[in-house]
Amino acid sequence: MLQEKDLINIRRQLHAHPEIGMKEHWTHDFLLKQIAGFDQKHLTIETLKEVPTAILLRIDGYDPKRTIGWRTDIDALPIKERTGLPFASQNENVMHACGHDFHAAIAIALADYFTENQPKDNLLIFFQPAEENDFGGKRFYDAGGFKGSFRPDEFYALHVNPKLATGQIASRKGTLFAGSNELRVSFIGKSGHAAYPQRANDSIVAAANFVTSLQTVVSRNIDPIEGGVVTIGKFISGKVMNIISGRSDLEGTIRSFTQDGMRVMTDHIQKIAEGVAHSFDQKLELNFRQGGYYPVVNDEKTASLFIDHMQNDPNIDFKIVPPAMIAEDFGFLSNTFQGTMCWLGVGDPDHDLHSDGLNPDEAALAKGFYAIRSFLESRMEK
Repeated sequence: MLQEKDLINIRRQLHAHPEIGMKEHWTHDFLLKQIAGFDQKHLTIETLKEVPTAILLRIDGYDPKRTIGWRTDIDALPIKERTGLPFASQNENVMHACGHDFHAAIAIALADYFTENQPKDNLLIFFQPAEENDFGGKRFYDAGGFKGSFRPDEFYALHVNPKLATGQIASRKGTLFAGSNELRVSFIGKSGHAAYPQRANDSIVAAANFVTSLQTVVSRNIDPIEGGVVTIGKFISGKVMNIISGRSDLEGTIRSFTQDGMRVMTDHIQKIAEGVAHSFDQKLELNFRQGGYYPVVNDEKTASLFIDHMQNDPNIDFKIVPPAMIAEDFGFLSNTFQGTMCWLGVGDPDHDLHSDGLNPDEAALAKGFYAIRSFLESRMEK
């Protein structure tokens, strides 16, 4: 069975070779090499040509009542790493800045343990690509990856949290993470000389009015108890100081704890965009893209089982936490199957997720593995 030093080594190899979603070819091959060294007696591996970097393992139970799924993500982010670690990213401008190297290492340890110690229930372990950028969970589902004996009755997952103490597990019943929608909007007017504004149609003025008006979407349309976020993170327009820009391109994110809240916000954003475009005589291009980023909702049954186990095991540090506005591709799976997700603390309070300096405490690997392994075994006895 893999030891703590093995988990650390696997994590470091993954960290040194990060890859963007749907391009995780080195990662895919590395994981398959690890899996090839496990006991194959009760193990089946499924891959799909439609989602070529995904791996789904099935470990047959000896007295199954159900099929339990564990999901991990394997992709990285387009970020230049600045940790200075000896095992830092070898791929320029790509980094495991969201902890997916931790997630995958723990999942490999679970696969190793349960192939060596046959589980009572059937167990699926899903190595999912493209969590960050291309809805990998939904892609795999739409391609038929969870059919027949590969269909889970329940799905579970974790995500590292640098603000929590090393090895601490945290979760809650109900919504844990928000849903997310991508917004892309362009205002197209007419460029011209800055000295003759009457002969042009300034797209920057229109776009700026749109950004300002967006500040009312949440404050005047969403219940303050529910909350929501609308953020424009990208605004590109113009190239020269004395030329009126004829086109402004904006990109942003919309976040809500409920699908109803998401619908309200997107409806109001569309009305504002159309109103601004009409008022400033601009052509409008508007696109929303939610894909698989639904709210992560821990259902009552699985969350109760998960929380009860974590609270009653004296070897596990557990806490109940409020929901967070981050988005996670597991939201699609938790909306499709019963499921629960949790945080795993990695004790790096000076950095946030997606930071180029994120350096999680590797002591969390063994603690996270123990917590999840013990829960899965406990779940199989109920």
